[in-house]
Amino acid sequence: MGIEVRPADVFDDVAAVIGPKKPTSNVCFCLSYRLLSSKENVSLKEPARSARVRELCAQDPPPGVLAYDGDEPVGWAAVHPRADTSFAKNRRIPHVDELDVWSVWCFRVRPGHRKQGLVHHLLTGAVEFARERGAPAIEGYPVDNRGEKVDLTMAYVGTRAVFEAAGFEKASDTQSVLSGHPRVIMRLDLS
Repeated sequence: MGIEVRPADVFDDVAAVIGPKKPTSNVCFCLSYRLLSSKENVSLKEPARSARVRELCAQDPPPGVLAYDGDEPVGWAAVHPRADTSFAKNRRIPHVDELDVWSVWCFRVRPGHRKQGLVHHLLTGAVEFARERGAPAIEGYPVDNRGEKVDLTMAYVGTRAVFEAAGFEKASDTQSVLSGHPRVIMRLDLS
């Protein structure tokens, strides 16, 4: 079977890919860049954290896309209008212009499915997801690692090379650095 990317509107599938392993955890669950206050993000613990993500999965648009291998959810990409994320006010990642762009900012591939090109599928799926919902452009904020190895815990933002392979172009530098690598704004015009 091939990889299929679909909207992340099934909570159990989202939880299978990015949910916490321990019931007392307050791991990201991809809420860190949502429009939550820092205090709320830190204070949300299970089961409230899962409940918040369940609410997001029921909204239109849902919080991102999932990659499926058959019926098994194997990957995640967070994608949403930038205005509804912390990137709307992020001082380290500037706005290129006033266009109402969408952002794609987090990738996660389940162990056992890595190194199979799923991030490329997820980015393509995120682009189509945004395009189908009328986004004029989509941007990401990957590291510009220039081919150097990226710490796995910081690879969630993607790499410049992955975005370039999907047709994105560098729109701007940022003041953000992850794992010693500068982040750049990569943008794809969808008009």
